[in-house]
Amino acid sequence: MVLDLSDPLVLAALAGGAVLLLLVVLLLVISARAGRAARLAEPLAMQMRVLGGQVQSLSTSQAQLGGALGQVAEAQGAGQERMLQHLEARLAEVTEKMGESLTGSATRTAKSLGELQQRLETIDKAQANIEKLSGDVLGLQDILSNKQTRGAFGEIQLNDIVSKALPKDSYTLQAGLSNGKRADCLIHLPNPPGPIAIDSKFPLEPYEALRRAGDERALTEAARALRVSVRAHIKAISEKYIIEGETADGALMFLPSEAVYAELHANFPELVREGFAARVWIVSPTTCMATLNTMRAILKDARMRAQAGAIRKELALLAGDMGRLGERVENLDRHFGQAAKDIEQIRTSADKAGKRARRLDNFEFEELEASPADHPVGKVVPIAPGE
Repeated sequence: MVLDLSDPLVLAALAGGAVLLLLVVLLLVISARAGRAARLAEPLAMQMRVLGGQVQSLSTSQAQLGGALGQVAEAQGAGQERMLQHLEARLAEVTEKMGESLTGSATRTAKSLGELQQRLETIDKAQANIEKLSGDVLGLQDILSNKQTRGAFGEIQLNDIVSKALPKDSYTLQAGLSNGKRADCLIHLPNPPGPIAIDSKFPLEPYEALRRAGDERALTEAARALRVSVRAHIKAISEKYIIEGETADGALMFLPSEAVYAELHANFPELVREGFAARVWIVSPTTCMATLNTMRAILKDARMRAQAGAIRKELALLAGDMGRLGERVENLDRHFGQAAKDIEQIRTSADKAGKRARRLDNFEFEELEASPADHPVGKVVPIAPGE
């Protein structure tokens, strides 16, 4: 068949056929693509379903999270409330403690002020005592600056030491001697060594000059003056208070100052040796007390020897008393022995009487048979029951 292409109908028919063919091709293509799209959309749908489940889970989790957030908010509110209560209680406690601390601090402050007041009063008293002591020191300086008052000071100190160390009847103050001299104190020791004199000396001026010496020349002059003064005192005591046949073969020179005594022994030992050679022993208040205690022991021994006869007489009387006491103890022991024997016999009789009383109480009359020891006069006939 021949088609006339110039014919409009033919052209229209061809165009329509082409269009129909194109439509068929398109439908085939669309169908193919639709199947492919369906196969591709199935995993997507599955993913969408999974995504939907996850969204649902997310919604549930969100709801749970909302509830948890509410609980957290409530717990936080309760915690804040408890925290506020705790802070209020703590603040009240701190306020109370602060008040107590302030009260205690005020009390301690008042107490400290009271103690401070007492200490100030004590300081005032001490100050008054210091002022009084200063006046006493000045008075003592006035006393020591005069030779006569200084001598009286040494004598008073010597009298005090002697009165504390010795009995009153063992010494004499301001004792007169056969040569017309008067010793400050005379100790009545037995022969030997005999009465020993003590004289008080106080070389204060040369000692103070020695202490005040500021250069070698002043020191030499003061030392020379001290030697001269002490040697003069040693010589005077040796000549006045050592009398053969009347006093001991020696005397004591009392220095009422430990400082002067220490100075002599430390820096002037030759003066001490010269005193020994002249039989004049230099003593201080301390060494004088020790020496007097030794003399007290000598006096005690001498008095015990003097009383030896009386002691022997008393011992003889004591021995007689002890003998008589022994005899009386022996007699008392003999009496005690007899009394013990009598008590034993009384106990035996009481035991026998007790046994008989128990038998009578138990109606054991048939066992009551008299023995010669129990009834020395006759025999006891048993009594039958019922008689």
